[in-house]
Amino acid sequence: MVDPRGMVRLVNPLGRDVFPDIAPGVPLAGCVPGWLADAHSRRAAAGTNGAKVSGPVGERSLEAHPTVLENGNTVWWLVDDTDHRRAREALRVERERTAFLAEASNVLLSSLNVDRCMDATADLAVKHLADAALVVAPRGRHGLPVVTCLSGGTPERSQWAANPDEVPGLAEALQGFPPVPSRWIDPESAPGWLIPDGFGPVGSIVVTPLPGHGVPAGALILLRRDGQAAFTQAEEVFARLFAARAGAAMSAARMYAEQASLSRALMRDLLPPALHHISGVDFAGGYRPSKDHERIGGDFYDVHPATQDGEASFAVLGDVCGKGLEAAVLTGKIRNTLQALLPMADDHQRMLDLLNGALLNSHHTRFATLVMASAVREQAVVRLRVTNAGHPPVLIVRRDGTVEEGRSRGTLVGVLPTAQASTTHEILQPGEFCVLFTDGITEAKGGPLGEDRFGDQRLKDAVSACAGMPAEATVEHLQMLASQWVGGGPHDDMAVMVIAAPRSHHLSAVGGHTRGRFTA
Repeated sequence: MVDPRGMVRLVNPLGRDVFPDIAPGVPLAGCVPGWLADAHSRRAAAGTNGAKVSGPVGERSLEAHPTVLENGNTVWWLVDDTDHRRAREALRVERERTAFLAEASNVLLSSLNVDRCMDATADLAVKHLADAALVVAPRGRHGLPVVTCLSGGTPERSQWAANPDEVPGLAEALQGFPPVPSRWIDPESAPGWLIPDGFGPVGSIVVTPLPGHGVPAGALILLRRDGQAAFTQAEEVFARLFAARAGAAMSAARMYAEQASLSRALMRDLLPPALHHISGVDFAGGYRPSKDHERIGGDFYDVHPATQDGEASFAVLGDVCGKGLEAAVLTGKIRNTLQALLPMADDHQRMLDLLNGALLNSHHTRFATLVMASAVREQAVVRLRVTNAGHPPVLIVRRDGTVEEGRSRGTLVGVLPTAQASTTHEILQPGEFCVLFTDGITEAKGGPLGEDRFGDQRLKDAVSACAGMPAEATVEHLQMLASQWVGGGPHDDMAVMVIAAPRSHHLSAVGGHTRGRFTA
């Protein structure tokens, strides 16, 4: 109890335990902390009870609640709220850490690039955990890839040729073993290559693994300067929680990079080839998958150059039942099978029989249609042998724009025990060409109402209008018309190939021959 002059009038035994110097008759200001003395002065000046105040007393925290008596004296009731304050502080810290982990997850998972994940890990660590952070990836061909970031700086990449055994726990962390407690690591024993330039003396070090999906994703090293508080056990546990998220993101990015590299390697053999002038014959092709975000599908074409002068180049265009990746897998098998059968390319029926048997004996339940064409330049004309296996007939465009349907007909491939087809012979005069196409063009729905088919007649009119045009220009024109027709609507895979007799004779490089299959 304190009177209006600020003199202590009464104190109970618990009050003396809290403030040993307090006693009746002494000024309050000299016996209690400044926050309580100031609160009493403000309350006395205002003449009201006032609000509660709180502050530290040693290692404890107290709340002081004032009550004004009728005689003007003030009674201060003191309540120990140390546990409540610690709980509130722990809750605040936990909320901040949860928010940080959520932010870290969003940042790390927003990219499937390994380098950006490493940069983000180092940057987040120095903002919330340490004065410097080093993210070390598993050893590569040129050493240990490392990203270093100082507080207030930007991540920097480098390669370490050093031995990780020189840092306690680093070699183990890179192998995915549990972390070594920071209290076991002597900061003074840290090798010079570990400490970033300009960092200064190291006060404490944390080394923790970055766990990945089945294999370690690397290690995270946290540094604090000398004079800063050392890492607590709770901070080490939190660092491991962060490292788990960072490791998962880095591992996912690395797996994506490996799968993307594998997909690119496989895609090279599945993509349609780039066609051009071969041994006096012009070839051109174009392909559009059913889904614009995909690059492969069930339609395909290939051209295999003749290996000797006077022999025919072999071309094929086909359509596998279905679309997307599953159809593309069978497309690749057909293309590879036909390439293996090139030594017998002068016998289309024999190639067709062997291909049909290969498809019947495979686990695939899909079938295919295709057109084979052997083209050879003789003097000014191009002689064609065409074999159609269940495919839309080829179109022959004469110099005056007349369009003729190819006469070859046959059955599907991969359905019946035998695939029967007839082989016809065509002659292309200079300026004339043959168009091979898939039904994705003629069956494409679109037009003004969006439900009309492009149709055979519209295609014939389109190729007739291309009379006299180069093969590549014809393909581009047909693709443009088909794209305009379907607009943004759904459509099947669409492929087209043009084999043309050029108006003037010219040979390709190196005697008119190129090696192997053309690839994009």
